[in-house]
Amino acid sequence: MKKIIITDAVDKKSVGILEGAGYEVKYQPGMPKEEIQKIIKDYNGLIVRSETKVTPDLIELMDNMEVIGRAGAGVDNINLEAATRKGIIVMNTPGGNSVSAAEHTMALMLSMCRNVAQANQSLRAGKWDRKKYKGTELQGKTLGIIGLGKIGREVGIRSKAFGMNVIGYDPVLSEDVASKLGIRLVDLDVVFAQSDIITVHVPLNDDTRNMVNEKTIANCKDGVRFINCARGGIIDEAALVQAIDSGKVAGAAFDVYVTEPPEFNGQFIQHPKIVTTPHLGASTEEAQEKVAVQIAEQIIDLFNNKGVRGAVNASAIEAGSSEEMIPYVQLAESLGLLHSQLNKGQLKKININYSGELLHNYTALLSTAVLKGFLSQKLSAGVNLINAPFLAKEMGVIVNETKSGANVNYTNLMTVEFNTDKEQRSLAGTVFGNNEKRIVYIDKYHLELKPEGYMLFYYNIDKPGMLANVGKILADAKINIAGLSLGRVEAGKDALTVINVDSEITKVVLNLISSIAGIHSVFSVKL
Repeated sequence: MKKIIITDAVDKKSVGILEGAGYEVKYQPGMPKEEIQKIIKDYNGLIVRSETKVTPDLIELMDNMEVIGRAGAGVDNINLEAATRKGIIVMNTPGGNSVSAAEHTMALMLSMCRNVAQANQSLRAGKWDRKKYKGTELQGKTLGIIGLGKIGREVGIRSKAFGMNVIGYDPVLSEDVASKLGIRLVDLDVVFAQSDIITVHVPLNDDTRNMVNEKTIANCKDGVRFINCARGGIIDEAALVQAIDSGKVAGAAFDVYVTEPPEFNGQFIQHPKIVTTPHLGASTEEAQEKVAVQIAEQIIDLFNNKGVRGAVNASAIEAGSSEEMIPYVQLAESLGLLHSQLNKGQLKKININYSGELLHNYTALLSTAVLKGFLSQKLSAGVNLINAPFLAKEMGVIVNETKSGANVNYTNLMTVEFNTDKEQRSLAGTVFGNNEKRIVYIDKYHLELKPEGYMLFYYNIDKPGMLANVGKILADAKINIAGLSLGRVEAGKDALTVINVDSEITKVVLNLISSIAGIHSVFSVKL
């Protein structure tokens, strides 16, 4: 029975769903890290929000962990590199709280522009300062949205309803999609130069950390306002306070902070022109229920082999839910595994050609499977479809992918070429029918080899009696032949023979076969 632990305050509907699927669930939000460390080795799944910090040292203790689920969008509290290295899927629920986050952005925008929070506090103090808290309208103002993912787009839609002119920056979103939303795509520097209000909706990474800083603020309009409902650290808090105090920035509204919880008595939280909330963007009943249900269902699908949804460190695996691709994935892994046993020398690069439209749609998945097969023979650490690309990149493995039209002989053909400092070797395979995997080319030799079990490879002069001599040696050693594949380029010249057998071939047997005149390069492999 799979065991799942939930260490943050996730809606309890997730517990019921997981238990209903037959899993053992431990629900203990707020569990100290020290306690988690003591028991985490026993669990197959972990569900968190943003409170639990899933650090490398914690991940190192996860002996049986298969998936870490984040009930929400951001995964910056989970060390993706360590999880990927360990072979653990990290998944999130990016769409579950989009509306809640967008609505909170609008709430902060209105509060900031109309001084709602400050006026409320003043009124409770017994003051009637109507002139002091005069605000500004949204209508006619230019809103600059940095990051037009689902939340950013939802903010744009709502802002248009207020009569705002919306511009945005996003390096991925197409002009066509933005135009349909009424958002004008511009360069990032145009957002800073033309916006009256700027809201950020990007992940926190090396490219976005402090992207709003002293320099970019200086390029903005006087009286600009900023909103951050995304992640703390995207806007330089110290630079923002300085700009507000100088009069360059009219105000700001924040829901997230570099350190959470922030310093409550610090200048940022106490600043009279900054509206602050305690990370409430996704804190609605609807959003919390959505993400809890969604993460539970995603984990159940994973454990039941019904596909991987929401994986942030294994995008190639998400394509693996296609049943017609399963035999090709198995074939790709076999090609990598076979290469690992055939190749000599130091690997320089891997070239993979995908011939056929079906394969073109799954190149990332298939290349990952090739790496898994190859690296599983080369590394002591566990290699799987999640960490294979990471481990390969870490080791400097170069993989080149190309696509071509249908092969003359095969509708879909995958050719994997390994280049080392000593040789270049190529293997090509396809799938017949629904699940008949075959290797059809080994270097220049055309054959049909079933890639499974124990196999004997040898090169021989193409003349009568060679196979009979090898067969006798195998028979004397009580090794049964399960299949046979022959490939030659020209009669009487060198040929390649591959024999599938039912049991392991000993070194003694290999030496006996090598001693036969006209046979050379004898070796065995196991898939």
